[in-house]
Formats: sequence, C-alpha cells, structure tokens
Amino acid sequence: MSTSKYEIIASDLAKKIKYKIYEPGSFLPSENQLTDLYGTSRETIRKVLKMMQELGLIQKIRGKGSLVLDLGRYSFPISGLTSFKELNRSLGMNAETILLENSEKSFPSTFMGKRIAPEDAIFLKRLRKIDGEPAVVDVDYLIKKLVPSISNQVAQDSIYDYLENKLSLKISYATKVITVEKADESIAKTLNLAQNSNVVIVRSMVYLDDTSLLQLTISYHRPDKFEFTDFARRQKI
Repeated sequence: MSTSKYEIIASDLAKKIKYKIYEPGSFLPSENQLTDLYGTSRETIRKVLKMMQELGLIQKIRGKGSLVLDLGRYSFPISGLTSFKELNRSLGMNAETILLENSEKSFPSTFMGKRIAPEDAIFLKRLRKIDGEPAVVDVDYLIKKLVPSISNQVAQDSIYDYLENKLSLKISYATKVITVEKADESIAKTLNLAQNSNVVIVRSMVYLDDTSLLQLTISYHRPDKFEFTDFARRQKI
C-alpha cells in the first residue's frame, strides 16, 4: 500500500513530538513554515494538522498555532475506522504485531448485547507490542464467505490493506462499545498485567458499504498505554 504525502509528513512530525524535538507546551512551526519545510501545499499541511489534532497530538489555537500536547499515551480515535498499521505509521509508535492464532471458528452467539446470526469465520488473535512492550490484544472474526482465508503474513501486516486492495471489499462503518473490565487470566498474562487488573475493551461490528456485516472485533488495551479521543460538534436539537 503506497503512503501518501500527508501521511509521510504526519509521521515525521509525530516522531519529532515523540522524541521531544517539539516539546509538550510548545508550538509547531506555522502553516507557512511547514509548507516551505516539506515542500508541499498549504492544503496538505492543513490535512496533516487536522489528522494530528484528531489523534490528540496537537491542539490548534486560533491566532497562535498548533500547540503540542503531552504524548504520555497514544491516542486512539473512537469514531474513526483506522487500522493499527495506519496508526503505527502516523504516530511513529515503533510497534510490531505478533500472530497468536489464525484458525477457523464460528461467530459468538451474542455480541455487544445482540444475538448474532451463525457464521463460519476466520479467527485471528494478535498481540501488538509498542517499544517491545505488550500493549494490545486484538481478536477478530471475519465472515468466511467474504474472506475465505488470511495468510499469516497478511495477519501480521495489515488485514485492511488486504481486504480493501486485494479482495476489493469496501469497508464503510462500524458500531463500537467501549468498557473497562477485569482482564481474564489469559489476557492479563499476554499483556503482562497483574492479576485482577483492568483493561479497556473495545468491541466493534464492522460493515461494508452495502450494510452487510464483515467483522467482529474485540480489542483489549492496557489502560496505561492509550487514551481514546473523539471530536464532537455542538448540535442543537
């Protein structure tokens, strides 16, 4: 999958924030300065800054510029449908994926409080490490009639890249539920957590543009590694 100009710039700026070249509480160079620095258009720079604000890296302040926020935790956008590989590339997380299981199973009978129609599925369980430390366990069920198989190589790289660019599936939207729960023994051990520790669990149902269900996902996040961000606009009802 090719990397766009704005993703390259966003990744570079994120790394500079991570390594304190741009320290928390300081301002990034102005839009004009960034345009000259990266040899690109102002429109591209604005797209970069919008993405970085949505990911919780900066806060744009009118009349002052882009304030660098404290990157003590990595920010996951709640509303978006972003793959872990895309976040890794954008945030410079120094992440790696370890495949724990690639098999075939049936859908769970209930999910997110709903009864789920029986489906044969490709089952993936993956551990995400950041800077060598366990951070996330992702569990995915993909409908087998839409996704006949996933190779181990694809599972360790990016399944969304494979689904969209190889299988030509048009992933459109997801519904999500986020809870904080006690980690079971297996998850706690995988994430190097103490017994009875809490994890942040994000459950998602992912749909194609024709509204058909494609995927069920359960992501177990160490609460000390991530924060979850969203953008809300006031609407009068």
